[in-house]
Amino acid sequence: MAAAKSLKRRRTRAPRPTMSSMSPRHSHEEDEESEGDYSDVYCEECGSGDAADELLLCDKCDRGFHLFCLKPILVAVPKGSWFCQSCSEQKKLKKFPLIQTKIIDFFRIQRSSESALKPSKDNKKRRKCLVISKKKRRLLPFNPSEDHERRLHQMASLATALTTTGTEFCNDLTYMPGMAPRSANCAALEGGGMQVLSREDAETLKMCKTMMGRGEWPPLMVVFDPKEGFTVEADRFIKDLTIITEYTGDVDYLSNREHDEGDSMMTLLSASDPSKSLVICPDKHGNIARFINGINNHTLEGKKKQNLKCVRYNVDGECRVLLIANRDITKGERLYYDYNGLEHEYPTHHFV
Repeated sequence: MAAAKSLKRRRTRAPRPTMSSMSPRHSHEEDEESEGDYSDVYCEECGSGDAADELLLCDKCDRGFHLFCLKPILVAVPKGSWFCQSCSEQKKLKKFPLIQTKIIDFFRIQRSSESALKPSKDNKKRRKCLVISKKKRRLLPFNPSEDHERRLHQMASLATALTTTGTEFCNDLTYMPGMAPRSANCAALEGGGMQVLSREDAETLKMCKTMMGRGEWPPLMVVFDPKEGFTVEADRFIKDLTIITEYTGDVDYLSNREHDEGDSMMTLLSASDPSKSLVICPDKHGNIARFINGINNHTLEGKKKQNLKCVRYNVDGECRVLLIANRDITKGERLYYDYNGLEHEYPTHHFV
C-alpha cells in the first residue's frame, strides 16, 4: 500500500471509467502518480459521482462504492483495508459450535455443566408471580425459552456474531485503562438531569442479569442479512415493556471518540460540561445490543418498524442504557430502535 496521503485518497475516491480503462489496468505506480485519475469519481451501484466524500474505493479492484449504496451500508470509511463483495472471499459464516460446554465457557455462565441451561422449577414459579403482579411493575423481565436446546441455538447465534466481528462478550459496562474511569460515570453530571430507575425496576434489571448468568437467555436470535448485516429477531413472543438488554461496551470520553469510525457508539452521559460526556464503545467488548439495528427515521415505513426504545437511566448514581420493548413483539419479528432519540445526529436516511 502506498504512503498515508495516497491511502487516504484511494480509500475515499473512485475513478470514473474512461476509454483507457477498457484496456489492461494501469500499474499501481501509475495510479499513484496520477492524481487526476481520481478527480472524477462514481459509484458502481448507482453510477453517481455525487457525495464524493462518501465514496469508498476497493483496495483490490479500485472500483468505487458509496457507503450508503453498500449492502449492508457503512456509516464511515472503515479502518484498514477494505474489499468489495466481489473481491472479498465469500466464505460462509463460521458458526459457533453447538456444544453446551463451549457455550458455557464462552459466556462465562456460573453454573455446573450438568445443570446449566436447563429449566428451573423455582424460576418458573418466580416468573409466574411476576406475571400476576405485572400491573404493579413498570418494566418486565424477559421470558426465556423453556427448551434449553433452543436457548443453546440462541446463544450460539450471538457467539457466532461476536466471534465474526472480533468482539469479546461482556454483559456489563467495562472501564479500560486509558479510557474513562468508572468514577467519571456520574449521573448527576447529566445536563437537565436523568431519569432515575425505580427500586422495583432496578430489581427487575438485576433479575435479568442473574438469569443470564445462569444461562437463562433472552429469547433472541442473531441472524445475518445480506442487506442489514447481523441483526436480531425475537425467537418467541415478547410483551410490551420487557427489558431486552442493557447496552454494554467500553466506556470512554466523547472527546476521545469524536473522530472514531465506529458505527455502534452509544451516548451514556450527555454532561453539561462537554468534556465530561461519555459514550459506550462496543467494538471490542459488548453483547447482543450492538447487533440490534436502527430505523430509518426519515420515512413512515421506517418508523413503523420500531419496536424498542432506548432509555438512559440513573441506576444507583451511575448512567446505564437499556433497550426496552415499546410494544408487543411477535415471534420472528426483527428488533429495531431509533438510533437518534432526541439528538438527530446519526445519519439514518440511507437505512433499509
